[in-house]
Amino acid sequence: MQVQPEKKISLLIIYTGGTIGMVHDPVTRSLVPIDFSHISDHVPELLKFGFDLHAVSFDPVQDSSNIDPAVWVKMAEIIEKNYDRYDGFVVLHGTDTMAYSASALSFMLENLAKPVIFTGSQLPIGLLRTDGRENLITAIEIAAARENGRPIVPEVCICFDNELTRGNRTTKYSAEHFDAFNSPNYPPLAVVGLHINYNRNHIRHPEPGAKLKVHKEIDTNVAILKLFPGIGRNLVQAIINTKGLKGLIIETFGAGNAPTYKWFIDDLRSFIAGGGIIFNVTQCHGGSVEMGLYETSREMLSAGVISGRDITSEASVTKFMHLLGRCKSREEVIRCLGESIAGEMT
Repeated sequence: MQVQPEKKISLLIIYTGGTIGMVHDPVTRSLVPIDFSHISDHVPELLKFGFDLHAVSFDPVQDSSNIDPAVWVKMAEIIEKNYDRYDGFVVLHGTDTMAYSASALSFMLENLAKPVIFTGSQLPIGLLRTDGRENLITAIEIAAARENGRPIVPEVCICFDNELTRGNRTTKYSAEHFDAFNSPNYPPLAVVGLHINYNRNHIRHPEPGAKLKVHKEIDTNVAILKLFPGIGRNLVQAIINTKGLKGLIIETFGAGNAPTYKWFIDDLRSFIAGGGIIFNVTQCHGGSVEMGLYETSREMLSAGVISGRDITSEASVTKFMHLLGRCKSREEVIRCLGESIAGEMT
């Protein structure tokens, strides 16, 4: 009996832009994007995997500061179009807004059953000391990792500096260190050392047999109000009276606390009465909103403000935009904001 050769793992590398894809032009000596269809020329170690690697690049590439919902839709469409052809996806992205993009795709790709691994670097891949080479190699190995014929991590994740974290639980906290990202309220899905140790109990899996559903409707009528001591009514009203504003994220103190000024609570009530929705997210790097724990949050709770619990700021923005675009009613938005829909809240 003839034995069929084992099918190669196939991965699609999606280069959106960012530091990782830069090399020095030999003539001008300035940094220019590389052609990722020849990525193995720059990282020859990839050939040792024996994977079937393909690459697609944005044209033009996007600096991460210019990433917007249209780019999220473009990324989701590339994955949707190639979903049946590849076993996993690696998205190369600038670090500044990577957590926003990873969060957005976690909500847009419902019933995802294949890895979508974001990575990037602090130094260009063309430099000798780059962190991009290790980040890329590790991201590819994780995207290809399978157990009993199934992907080990069928989630949208960020792979950076020897740690794999859930995309919508991750935030960028350093502009200087190679260890640029952190998942303050959720354990890493994998830690990379001599071996890649997967935290299997914390990895999400879709319902068996559920088909991928891509949500492309995004409503950007959202604002963030970060509280600070001495905040004035003029500023608060300028934000809540923004034309077309539907959702307001309030970044509060500690466990969800805010000033108890009468005018502040009155303005929040007025915004909600007019059809607006308010989401309470803590300014703290870690921890959770616990509305009603202190008197300073009890009045917001009674006004109808929704607790964001331990959601990151990045995930709160992208989740809000996603729900405003996807949901058919205000009540559905409110219900979904208060519960975890993609593992973004505990």
